[in-house]
Amino acid sequence: MSKRIRSKYKINRRLGVNLWGRPKSPVNVRDYGPGQHGRRRSKPTDYGTQLMAKQKLKGYYGNISEKQFRKYYAEAVRRKGDTSQNLIGLLECRLDAIVYRMKFVPTVFASRQFVNHGHVTVNGKPVNIPSYMVKEGDVIEMRENSRNIPMVIEAMGSSEREIPEYMEVDISKGKGTFVRTPKFEDVPYPVQMEPNLVIEFYSR
Repeated sequence: MSKRIRSKYKINRRLGVNLWGRPKSPVNVRDYGPGQHGRRRSKPTDYGTQLMAKQKLKGYYGNISEKQFRKYYAEAVRRKGDTSQNLIGLLECRLDAIVYRMKFVPTVFASRQFVNHGHVTVNGKPVNIPSYMVKEGDVIEMRENSRNIPMVIEAMGSSEREIPEYMEVDISKGKGTFVRTPKFEDVPYPVQMEPNLVIEFYSR
């Protein structure tokens, strides 16, 4: 278990938002930063606002390193079209993000671990790389034995999140299809994300 997983709720408090929209988040009752003397937040500079936007988006997807996140930005710039839309599309094509969106697991951190431990197949072939880029039309499925894991049963029965329209899922079979790469406005973020500020941060 990584340090990021152990301290995931500190991310919420440091950023001052309930990043994953979970009712257990301490930011719901403590709106100040972590630590013994959590300080109230002062008005950020333009750079600070851009940095916060980047930290929010990167933190939302779990254990993505800065180096890897910067690669997604570089790829988003290289592709045709709106760079901020491209960035969101790349992040949402990650296998761990898709497993989380399909409600096979309760958190993005659990999704990474779930994929790592070999519980998922893509088009019938086992894939244990969380950052694997899923293509439109790919079929993602849990192994049959994995559907009986208590965490999975809890996630699939939860009403906390809805499955977005850019994927089709048969919960009873633990199987889903990634229909299309979403646009930013299609992604059900529980907090306001500002990918345009993330692009500004890296293009400074």
